[in-house]
Amino acid sequence: MVDIFLKTLPFFALIALGYGAARRGFFPPEATGYLTKFVFYFALSAMLFRFSANLSLAEVIDWPLVWAYLLGSLALYLLATVVALIRKRGILEGALEAQCAVIGNVGFLGIPMLILLFGERSVGPVMLVLAVDLIVFGSVIVILITGARDGRMSLGILRSIAIGLVKNPMIVSIVLGLCWSATDQPLPAPVNEFLGILGAAATPGALFAIGASLADKSAERISVAGWLTFCKLVLHPLAVGALALFVFTVDSYSAAVMIATAALPVAGNVYIIARHYDVAPSRASASIFVSTVVSVVSLSVVIAWVTKTLL
Repeated sequence: MVDIFLKTLPFFALIALGYGAARRGFFPPEATGYLTKFVFYFALSAMLFRFSANLSLAEVIDWPLVWAYLLGSLALYLLATVVALIRKRGILEGALEAQCAVIGNVGFLGIPMLILLFGERSVGPVMLVLAVDLIVFGSVIVILITGARDGRMSLGILRSIAIGLVKNPMIVSIVLGLCWSATDQPLPAPVNEFLGILGAAATPGALFAIGASLADKSAERISVAGWLTFCKLVLHPLAVGALALFVFTVDSYSAAVMIATAALPVAGNVYIIARHYDVAPSRASASIFVSTVVSVVSLSVVIAWVTKTLL
């Protein structure tokens, strides 16, 4: 446990550095926005393309893992929604709270951290989890919110979702990388080195950006944020882990990576969705802040457990 905590500590130290820089005004919100764009569109995309270009599709696709993660996440999604409805928060806020309960910070925190902790072999499972989050749950939240407000489904909603997926640089870089992999040709040395240099900026850049973005978030509605943090950091890895280990035949290494990925704190893009649709943005903000702080310890516990038990 102590060894794992010490290994994860530098990642959270970078987050703390970004938080401190933004809180003191040294790193203004505009700079955070541009740094996030650089990481999202360039550094992280370069890292994902390089990794996926060196994998075969057969190495990435693992249907038992997909089903274990998808069904475990759906179970928790429904639980969080039902709890919100019992509290008479309505379907809009219920959908937002459910999103907080299952969508972790895979892109900016999970990919840099887990690949370094578990090795490059973890790329496949992490990318599958990211794909499910972006394609399935990224679509579900938009459908629920727009459908509830309009009272009906329309082709326009589905078209917007499809365009959003096609424009997402993480999806595009993974798909293009796998397409290159299908040619059975190695990346040219200068291209591979260029992508390696650019991709190396993803880890410090993403972690610093996470911390800086937390500086303008608050811990309002702490009781609800505490419940959603419990869902994300405890119930989510338990749910997907139970399905992976006892229902589906997921190999122990992939199961360990998936469980660790499920234990990541709430993703920052949940707040972007909440603010865009004006659905409980302060609640999303508090959930991101609280879950990130608590994950300094909880994530180390989960990684230590899966490392000792499954690897």
